Amino acid sequence: MSLVPARVGLQQRVLPEYRIPFFDSLATSCLQGLSVFAGNPREDEAIETSSKLTVANYAPARNLHLFSGRFYLNWQMGLLRWLRSWNPHVLIVEANPRYLSTPLAVQWMHLRNRPVIGWGLGTGSTNPVESLFRRRFLRSLDAVIAYSRAGALQYISAGIDPQKVFVAANAAVKRPSNPPYARPLQFKSGRPEILFVGRLQDRKRLDVLLQACAALPTGIQPRLVVIGDGPERARLESLAWGTYPNAEFIGARYGQDLEPYYASADLFVLPGTGGLAVQQAMAHGLPVIVGVADGTQGELVREENGWVLPDPSPENLAKVLKMALEDIPRLRKMGQASYRIVAEEVNLETMVDTFARAIRSVMK
Repeated sequence: MSLVPARVGLQQRVLPEYRIPFFDSLATSCLQGLSVFAGNPREDEAIETSSKLTVANYAPARNLHLFSGRFYLNWQMGLLRWLRSWNPHVLIVEANPRYLSTPLAVQWMHLRNRPVIGWGLGTGSTNPVESLFRRRFLRSLDAVIAYSRAGALQYISAGIDPQKVFVAANAAVKRPSNPPYARPLQFKSGRPEILFVGRLQDRKRLDVLLQACAALPTGIQPRLVVIGDGPERARLESLAWGTYPNAEFIGARYGQDLEPYYASADLFVLPGTGGLAVQQAMAHGLPVIVGVADGTQGELVREENGWVLPDPSPENLAKVLKMALEDIPRLRKMGQASYRIVAEEVNLETMVDTFARAIRSVMK
């Protein structure tokens, strides 16, 4: 474990539940402690949040949400009060210029000759006005941590010194301690099993998966196991009843309750956005099919272990599913590659190590 001889502050707009293990792991590396300052999402965002940090300190913010969509802005009340109270040696902030209070935090730190690190997906918008503000904000930072190599290249293109850009692949699971499941070279009961895990909402594109399964030749139509709950469940169950009755809706499952479903599956599919469940599936030795999402999937899903769908239409997904399910030896080999990627490259331990390296670099 990489240790950081400092007291660290970390600003987040919200604290998603899936980030809790990472922040607690990072706090273990911070010898003088880690405090996370975060507020609540808007009611319509459907983000599962938590404040149950066990190692890191949680400091609640009051988020003032302004406008919506591409005009969205945020002001975090209490940010400077938290900084004065926690008094961090190093501050990590979300690298998003839409958070209007963050530049004040950067200024507060710099007036005390203390460094600030940005953490984000990349430069994103091509709007010239927004790009100008983003570049100005990014150049006020002492280093930047990107979720992916693609994001890192965007920061470098925006004028950030490559020596100050770090890549911490977005991870939510620890390095697996158990060997991958040894799956046989035939499908259980002669038919493949596809697993979907995620909140049942429109952006997960489960409807596309149902239609794609229905379009497959009868001989390889899979048992589709759907784990999760959410606002779209009733609609999706109704769609499945008329489109693909081989879908089985299990409801929400967490932790160890998911193990038998990962063990039984042959392939994991998430046509929409997500990440946590993809990594969990890979840690269980499953090949994966995912949507393009925010670009971070490229760190996880490659030709050796799965498919990224540039066009998440039912027709395109059906073609990929057919290709995957008709070659069992290749499917098993891809599952082994998934396990290796999570075991060796994309896991909480390597993510924490990169953050620790970035923190130590700005403390020199």
